[in-house]
Amino acid sequence: MPPDLDPADELIAERRADPGKMPADMPAWMAATILRIDAASLWIGRLVCWMLLPLCLSMVYEVVARKFFLAPTMWAYDISRMFYGGMFMLGAGYALSRGVHIRADFLYRNWKPRAQGMVDAALYLGFYFPGLAVFMWTSVDYAWLAIERGERGMDTAWMPYMGPVKSVLPVGAALLLMQGVSETLKSVYAARTGRWP
Repeated sequence: MPPDLDPADELIAERRADPGKMPADMPAWMAATILRIDAASLWIGRLVCWMLLPLCLSMVYEVVARKFFLAPTMWAYDISRMFYGGMFMLGAGYALSRGVHIRADFLYRNWKPRAQGMVDAALYLGFYFPGLAVFMWTSVDYAWLAIERGERGMDTAWMPYMGPVKSVLPVGAALLLMQGVSETLKSVYAARTGRWP
């Protein structure tokens, strides 16, 4: 690795070396809230990653059936979309906790932690929570209507019920809102103390 390359620049959101410990000067309620939310996001992320197994198995089955037995399935395409969508939405809170969401931080990473914390806290409060709250509110109605009407996917011959898939949207938004609380508290701590927890 070149000597002038600082790997921490690329890992700005992965600031904490040990996610199980909070600084001693952090208020107890704040540390407990962050640790509980991060632990829940980690558990959910580990659970959601298991959705990859049926996704891969269904795709392998489809390829083998199509190429070797000339017997394509009606359901493999829908299953792949459903599992991938579920993984994307249900794993988004975990991704936020690990800092792997896309960031345009070429300026941000050179700022002092206090400035980073103030900007992050302002953006979470001004844009993140209001936007996700609206998304969650709309997606609850969207999912409920799909369940109530018995909506079916009309773009394939299998025509699966869409209620369960659409129900993942508000659940994913709720998980993102939950993790946003943890990230906001970390930002407030950084803005107050000049260092990230």
